[in-house]
Amino acid sequence: MDYHRLKHTLEHLYSTFDFEKRIQSDPIRFPRKYRKIEDIEVSALIASAFAYGRVELFSSVIEEILKRMGPSPYGFLINLQLKKHSKYLHGVQYRFSSEDDIIAFLYVLSEILKRYKTLEKAFTYSFVRPHISTAIAGFVTLATSIKIPSYLRISRGFYHFFPSPERGSACKRFSLYLRWMVRNRDIDFGIWKDITPSELVIPLDTHIARISRCLGLTSRKSADWKMAVEITENLKRLDPADPLKYDFALCHQGIIGICREAMCQQDPSQCPILC
Repeated sequence: MDYHRLKHTLEHLYSTFDFEKRIQSDPIRFPRKYRKIEDIEVSALIASAFAYGRVELFSSVIEEILKRMGPSPYGFLINLQLKKHSKYLHGVQYRFSSEDDIIAFLYVLSEILKRYKTLEKAFTYSFVRPHISTAIAGFVTLATSIKIPSYLRISRGFYHFFPSPERGSACKRFSLYLRWMVRNRDIDFGIWKDITPSELVIPLDTHIARISRCLGLTSRKSADWKMAVEITENLKRLDPADPLKYDFALCHQGIIGICREAMCQQDPSQCPILC
């Protein structure tokens, strides 16, 4: 791989990308509505947790949940009394997750906040450098160990909120959340200080997987945690301190279909991104 050429191309893509325009179709727009750090942290986790499927569908669900939680998502969760407040989420569901799954998800976040005060402390409690997978896996273990009241009939839709790298999942939504919280450039918030940008792993979805294979950033076929790490390690060769600086631009390049993997595999020199 010609890393010099790739770095030049990606730096140009990064420097000319219209981040503010793209925010309007990205779930990060939801936590950007808040000013207090604790509300940003909580609303961002909720927004990232539902960020799968069609944008217009998950956006309406995120907006509805945050609306029902009132002006302070953190205040809603830290004061949550399940039997009293679950009525506010009546009728809310999304794809795999039923109303009870979503209520249980918020209940778990509430219990975590009551124990740790912030989600940052909950994520970093099990973090062992340099493997960000330990932070994610530790948070998932914590979350799924919390006892759910028996009258909530949870399904696999509840566990869908808690993928783990230990089970091979790419954990795209957790990686996206961590990017928002840790990076302090571009559109990201940078409100967490115990994890550095160099320790993050790229939020891997089918678009990033396809475009990364096209660019030679990965040779793996399965879009799993190992692929996400491999792509990130290759991006570190371009920017060791901030390998995820290219994520937002690459993601949307993939979404609009600029890179055609089959064509690039036949002749990498014809890749539209590298031309």
